[in-house]
Amino acid sequence: MSKISQLAVIEDGAIIGENVEIGAFCFISAQTTIGDGTTIAQNACIYGKTTIGKNNRIFSHAVIGSIPQDLKFNGEDVELIIGDDNTIREFTLFNPGTKGGGGKTIIGNHNLFMGYVHLGHDVIIGNHCILANAATLAGHVELGDYVVVGGMTPIHQFVHIGDYAMVGGASALAQDVPPFCMAEGNRASLRGLNLTGLRRHIERDDINDLKSAYRDLFESGQPLKDSATTILETTKSHYVKELCDFVLKTKRGIPFERKNV
Repeated sequence: MSKISQLAVIEDGAIIGENVEIGAFCFISAQTTIGDGTTIAQNACIYGKTTIGKNNRIFSHAVIGSIPQDLKFNGEDVELIIGDDNTIREFTLFNPGTKGGGGKTIIGNHNLFMGYVHLGHDVIIGNHCILANAATLAGHVELGDYVVVGGMTPIHQFVHIGDYAMVGGASALAQDVPPFCMAEGNRASLRGLNLTGLRRHIERDDINDLKSAYRDLFESGQPLKDSATTILETTKSHYVKELCDFVLKTKRGIPFERKNV
């Protein structure tokens, strides 16, 4: 049985699942769908066409689904889709998509969004990501799975961050970060592999393969995409293949210090 405060404002048409808790002074729009077991703390606001999955925890003063901060937005039918088991802390701001970006902002499962995190329009977030306090994602940013973004870090629009990557706190990221890598600084650049994260999830032999590929890609002084093509032709590691595929497909480029041959 759901527990909904009499002081919450829930518009007609909202779909509320079972065992949902909604605190005092919350606002829930008519187009909202809230999955079973989700809790929404007092003063949180859910706007627009927003779908929230099961067992999410949304804390006080979160603003979810308010219109995009995009001057081109003109009232189009857009939406925000949130998966299951996410933790969304205080004063976070999540925007839906825009017509130019496909109309959807999509968030996966088991993510942690700490206080004051902002997700711009058309953002796509994978699973098991952690965004620390005041991390700020501009429009069209994409994060893979198990990505960590440090606090106070802004990420430029259209940037893509691969699986198991990490961006250090107080960085400013304007280019793509390949999977398994770590970047930091202002402007952020690659500092090596995200070894701490990799050791939690990947076997040692696979990490050694990634170390070798990283050296050949970013420390050999050879043209980056030439190196990626050569490695792809010889490697048997699916992790290395994922890394090289990312390098070949990047549109914003990879931020690293290029060495002379």
